[in-house]
Amino acid sequence: MEPTCLVQSRPHFRIYHFYYGNTNASRRNLGYLSCGTGNPIDDCWRCNHNWANNRKQLANCAIGFGKNAIGGRDGRIYIVTDSEDDDPVNPKPGTLRYAVIQEEPLWIIFARDMVIKLKEELIMNSFKTIDGRGASVHIAGGPCITIQYVTNIIIHGIHIHDCKQGGNAMVRSSIRHYGWRTISDGDGISIFGGSHVWVDHCSLSNCHDGLIDAIHGSTAITISNNYMTHHDKVMLLGHKDSYTQDKKMQVTIAYNHFGEGLVQRMPRCRHGYFHVVNNDYTHWEMYAIGGSASPTINSQGNRFVAPDRRFNKEVTKREGTSYDETKHWNWRSEGDLMINGAFFTPSGSGASSTYSKASSLNARPSSFVGSMTSEAGALNCRKGHKREKM
Repeated sequence: MEPTCLVQSRPHFRIYHFYYGNTNASRRNLGYLSCGTGNPIDDCWRCNHNWANNRKQLANCAIGFGKNAIGGRDGRIYIVTDSEDDDPVNPKPGTLRYAVIQEEPLWIIFARDMVIKLKEELIMNSFKTIDGRGASVHIAGGPCITIQYVTNIIIHGIHIHDCKQGGNAMVRSSIRHYGWRTISDGDGISIFGGSHVWVDHCSLSNCHDGLIDAIHGSTAITISNNYMTHHDKVMLLGHKDSYTQDKKMQVTIAYNHFGEGLVQRMPRCRHGYFHVVNNDYTHWEMYAIGGSASPTINSQGNRFVAPDRRFNKEVTKREGTSYDETKHWNWRSEGDLMINGAFFTPSGSGASSTYSKASSLNARPSSFVGSMTSEAGALNCRKGHKREKM
């Protein structure tokens, strides 16, 4: 039998079962539901019936500002066989923590389904891929992932939820270094001074602080194909208004589904350049996209479905400054689909030179968003499943 990728069960999605035969047959059978969706990431690797034996092809499929993130492409494959995390300073071989602290590039996969409850935050070293395809992998119930002052990280196909704050503890960050850590924020994924980072096809929910935060001069980041639910402050991009090093930040947010139970910050931006493209916003309670400190926000080809509440239909929110200041911020909406009274308040001069720094890929028409994001989140990629009748 050959690999399949099954869509996760969600209340408002039909469940489709996909079968990969030869390439031409797979294109006919899958149609717009898997191959040929117009989602360039999925179309790059999911049409390959032999993806499980060619996992590193994924590293060539990134788009946006994080497209050069190669992760562990140039290293060996490491298989996580042990879900335990007993010792954050001297982790056992076979554990996820042991893999991510190595100095060499590694492409990390999982031997089986597992729930990993981290004892302290998982501090990653450079040139690592965490690839959850082939198993149902949950990082949950403890501190979660930290990408601090490292580069070339890919995180794909992981369920990240119920993340907690870490304590004051000794934690190893590489095989050569360990030290005391203060209390961590409790983010699902924390990017702190990191670069060339790609987070793709993860399912994130219900963490202590943010689901994905990028601060302290982080840049060259793509956040794509993720399914985010049940959380208040979803995504913070930029440390604080006075931290001007974030002016170099460039982040692409593409093909994500912002779903039920979300309140705000999808994302909240400071200083840098942000391309928000072809995402599906089906739920927010306060607002969807916000910011302060004059970020450039380029919103293209998204679908925004406003809540029924009369006073929460605005997509945008400008934080803590006067109108005379915010009217000069470069925020634009281009080709976005507004539903149920949703509206985006643009501002700024619209100078093309400014938006060129906040442009990272060509947006597809918003009418394609449904098919492009229908399989956002962690995929259930397995071997040995036959295609079932629809």
